Amino acid sequence: MSDDRQTVVRRVGAVILVVNLVLVIAKSGVWLITGSLAVGSEAINSLTDSAYSLVILTGLYLTTQPPDFKHPHGHERIEPFVSLFVAAGIFIAGGAVLWNAAEAIQAGTYGIKTDLTAVGVLIGTAVVKYGLYRYCCHVGSEHHSPAVTAAALDNRNDILTASAALIGVLGSSIGAPVLDPIAAIVVSVGIFYTGYEIVRDNISYLVGAAPPETLRREILEEALTHPDVRGAHDVVAHYVGPEVDVSLHIEVEGNLTLTEAHNIESAVVESVEDLRSVDDAFVHVDPRELDEWKDDPDANRLVKEPRVSDDRG
Repeated sequence: MSDDRQTVVRRVGAVILVVNLVLVIAKSGVWLITGSLAVGSEAINSLTDSAYSLVILTGLYLTTQPPDFKHPHGHERIEPFVSLFVAAGIFIAGGAVLWNAAEAIQAGTYGIKTDLTAVGVLIGTAVVKYGLYRYCCHVGSEHHSPAVTAAALDNRNDILTASAALIGVLGSSIGAPVLDPIAAIVVSVGIFYTGYEIVRDNISYLVGAAPPETLRREILEEALTHPDVRGAHDVVAHYVGPEVDVSLHIEVEGNLTLTEAHNIESAVVESVEDLRSVDDAFVHVDPRELDEWKDDPDANRLVKEPRVSDDRG
């Protein structure tokens, strides 16, 4: 892992932590002033965000450690587990918000006084979270960090939940205070959905799923770019943590010397490993005389089909 990636992803964790702590203080103060359940649920949401920010900061510190004897490929594969810890905290927060809102509706204790401070802090939250969302999206995509991408999803969802809380606060000003706990319930649904998204996106990293077809197509194209490679088949790519391991067979003429075949293999390995997200590539050379050249419909389809954009690759 480059020093640049270490610095950037650790900085993201620190920025998220500081911003969420500031939001906890601001929302809690407004909650005490207004008694708004919607603002209170947002305060709980930000408190949970602060807690998982600590997890992210710690996790990113671990994942950016250099390779060692026990972890020769580095520690990036810890990141999906960090993301699942984030998801667990989000589910707990969603349950707490939903419970409080349901109790308030049942007891009828949801009347609040409208306060411009509540409106301001919720609008401010949406603006700040949008900035964090864009920042985390950029870093998560640029440096292929599942934990930072999980933080981006949470920040994106916080924009929606802050908007729902704002509806609850404004509902009191038009004589519909019941909108406050209803908005809190909407907030809880948004929190749950964020947790679901994070789990969904990181399960692929943990179970060794195949990467998007766009990346598999790039792998084939890189292999076939070499002038001495006549074809490729049995291409297998799968996630190992957030990175991808690749194995494939390349087809070459059988009259090459061992040194020439080795040089071709090394060149293909290097070009494939230069692709974004690819960690290790393993290439097997098939000479013509052994009759191991074969048609691979899936490989042919990937090379011939037009490209389809896929942000995840």
